[in-house]
This record gives sequence, C-alpha cells and structure tokens, in this order.
Amino acid sequence: MSQSMMRKFVVTNMCVVAGLTRRTSARSLVTSSAKPIKQAQVLPPEREITKSVFMSQSTDIYTNLAMEDWMYRNMDFSNHHVMMVWRNEPCVVIGRHQNPWLEANVPFLGDKEIALARRNSGGGTVYHDRGNLNITFFTHRDRYDRKYNLEIIKRALYRSFGIKSLINERQDIIVRDKYKISGTAAKLSRLTAYHHCTLLVNANKADLSKALAKREHGIQTTATPSTPSPVVNLADLDNRVTVESLQTAIGYEYLRTPALHIEDAGERHISQQRGFQFVNPTEDWYPGIAELRKELTTWEWCYGRTPEFTVRRSFPVPPELLSSKLYSASQELIISMTVEKGLINDVTLNIPPGLIESGFHGEASVITHLKGKRFTSEALAALENAMLTRHLSGDVRKLDDKEQFVAKCFDQVVNTV
Repeated sequence: MSQSMMRKFVVTNMCVVAGLTRRTSARSLVTSSAKPIKQAQVLPPEREITKSVFMSQSTDIYTNLAMEDWMYRNMDFSNHHVMMVWRNEPCVVIGRHQNPWLEANVPFLGDKEIALARRNSGGGTVYHDRGNLNITFFTHRDRYDRKYNLEIIKRALYRSFGIKSLINERQDIIVRDKYKISGTAAKLSRLTAYHHCTLLVNANKADLSKALAKREHGIQTTATPSTPSPVVNLADLDNRVTVESLQTAIGYEYLRTPALHIEDAGERHISQQRGFQFVNPTEDWYPGIAELRKELTTWEWCYGRTPEFTVRRSFPVPPELLSSKLYSASQELIISMTVEKGLINDVTLNIPPGLIESGFHGEASVITHLKGKRFTSEALAALENAMLTRHLSGDVRKLDDKEQFVAKCFDQVVNTV
C-alpha cells in the first residue's frame, strides 16, 4: 500500500468499521509544515485546525528524541496539531535538569546494555521498553493544554477498555486510586510547545525496578529529583490492552476530539482530519536530524549536562590494614569531591592515621591526577595509575592491600560497581 493510503478504523462503542481513505503522505505533511514560523500570528479558529497522528517507525530512543526536537524547532503548529506515538528498545530517560547517578542504577544499565538518554524537557526519570507507549502532543505555544491531552488519554482508556483513571495534582495518570501508569513532562518556547508522556502497557517491571533502583551515593545536589510512585501495567488491568490497541484507541480519541476543547465530535470529525501517518525519522525526511541525534548520544549531553554536585562517602578501614591494634576499629577513609559538568573538579581523601602509619601516603599526588577526569571508571583508572606511579621501584605494577582498599572505596563512589 502506498504511503498516501492508509487503512482507517473508526472505533465506536459497538464495532470497528474498516474503510480505505486517501490521505496526504506523512512525508509531505512534514515538508509542508516545515516552513518559517511567522513572528506575529493571528491564530486560526478551532474549526480550521486539523490533526494528525504520527507513528514513528524507529525504536531508538536517541532517534525519537531527535525527531521530537526537529519537529519542535522546524514545524509550524498554528493550524495543524500533531500527536506522535513512539516506542523504544530498553532505555532510561532522565529529565533535562537531572543527575543520572542519582536517578539510575548506572552499573546495571551498563551490564544490561540499556541506553541512558537525557531529554530536552524537564520532569523525572522514566524507564522505556517495547512495552511502553510514548506520546507527544505538539501545538502552538498559545494552544498548549496539558490537561486537555491527559483527558484524551483518560477518555480513550475508558471508551475502549473500560479502565477508569484519574489525573492527580502532579498530572500523573493514576488507576485504582494509587498506581501510576503515566508520568508527564513538557517543553515550551515562544511559538511552539510539546507535552509528552509514557504509558506502562506491558513493561518489564523487574528491569524497570532494577534500572531505577536507588543506591548509596552520598550525593548532594540541586538537580531535580524524581518522585517514586507505585506503578502497574495496563495489561495487568485488562489483557486486551496492547501497545498497538492502545495507540489506536488514543489516536482515534485524539482525532474525534476538537482541537481546543474536550467533546466527542464523532466519526464525522475523524473524517475531516489528516489521519494516521507512519513517519520515518531519517535524514531524507528530516534534514538535520542526524546531527540532533548525534548530540543526544554524547557523554557530554547525557552526563556532562548534570548540574554541579558534591559527593561525600565514608568507609570503615578493615582492622588488618591498620598499623596497630591500638587504633579503633572505627577508623574511616573519607572521600569527598565536587563534580562540575560530569568532571571531578575538587577531591579530598581523608586518610585515617592508622592507614597512613601502615604505609599509605602520597594522597596529594593522587588528588592531582583525579582533577578533570570524568566521574566514571576513567577516574578510577587515574587513581590506580597515580598509586602505581608513586612506587619507588618501577618494577612494581601491582597495588598493595591498602591501595586496593582505597581503589575499591573510590570505585563505589563513582558507581562503577
């Protein structure tokens, strides 16, 4: 079937009516909407606004975030509102102003090869996999209405599956009075806005829990924290709910609802919209998207954009490493550092007397080697290198027990184990 054709399913309370409708291709919609946005606009009345449902053909988090950003920067939504639906391979997505070391179990993500991405919008951290449905609503800035968008989802859940839900004061969607099925975030400029959310359909809750598990970190920061909530999959409430059936239900609820107020305008209104469109987030369709994606994948964006933070951790020294039994078993190694743009800016190692007298020294040279290193295993490697190079004999290429203890503690600080 050509891209200018689509199969339309009109969802009613009783049945699904199938028909074939000719539509403008999604590629031509993108091209026609990607034009200079007028600096002064008189926005059209509601009856002149049409809607589209874009369905991304990518399951790569960086590509889908780049597509959001491309549309936000380049498309004019004054008379054409768009709802984009998309899903991803397993990943953790943090808000623009968050700290990944606080919000995610970074070592677990590495072990499981789960991507970590930082989005351009604010809000909290979420876990995505193929069991999530992600939705982005694009409008002109003056037509931005988060409550309207969430009401469409709420109505679709009830119309198609009989699932009752509510929107709480944080604008999360809640079922059964306490279980969160959707979080929400947004980005607004002077002329354009988008609001996006994720819906838990049949996500891997075990991996979700492990990926977002809080660990002992000793971090102090002004970064935006996430608010933990109990969650549930929609498929656990009704096994008819799949990602495919849900995106169809929400898509048709969106198309049957007028652009600026909540009302069921029915099938006639659906036929007046631009319908469902597959979109292919490639350079051919979206010139410049490859560069946007490249930026989103960099360490400097995902980790280096973290607001400044400090870390302070203390570790009891094993008695066998102390120089004498006269020292208390409460002797502690204290590691403190300041991290800016993901790089270690200042670091202090408070070495207890019992460890110094047993032969550990040279912490000043160690600290010098750590400054400017990434708050990752790169810093651990620098620490080990510094301790090795201070050995008097160049033939000694192994850390002694005391040095191994310091390295192990530092390893825990930078979250590499």
